[in-house]
Amino acid sequence: MTTNTTIAALASIDLFAGLSKKDLASIDRLMTPVDVKAGKEFIKEGTAAREAFIVIEGTASVWRGGKLIASVDKGAIMGEMALLAGVTRSATVRAETDMTLEVLNRKEFDQLLEESPGLARKLLGATLKRFYELEPSLLG
Repeated sequence: MTTNTTIAALASIDLFAGLSKKDLASIDRLMTPVDVKAGKEFIKEGTAAREAFIVIEGTASVWRGGKLIASVDKGAIMGEMALLAGVTRSATVRAETDMTLEVLNRKEFDQLLEESPGLARKLLGATLKRFYELEPSLLG
């Protein structure tokens, strides 16, 4: 995927909506594109969190304790909760189709949050929303 194509793909994701082309180009420089074949588990429950993933193309299933809890596709970010909290992965994610992901390792993820406070706020809101969707009993 070319840089312009990646930037266009990022701009179409809610999390990055409203960011300038300059901000998107900065994000693009931090990420590494990765292709994942259908059937591959690329996040494993209970393992150390070393990176976050953004879905550019494809669909994945999310499993916790052997039970399907969600399906994700273009625009989803995965793995950021464990990175933010410094804990192990809470779920396993398996590619259901061939996928294109953008990957941010811990250092790149931290740099991204430091350089873009607006994005950090959006990410925090999106993460908390997903957390409450996955754990409705916490809404008390």
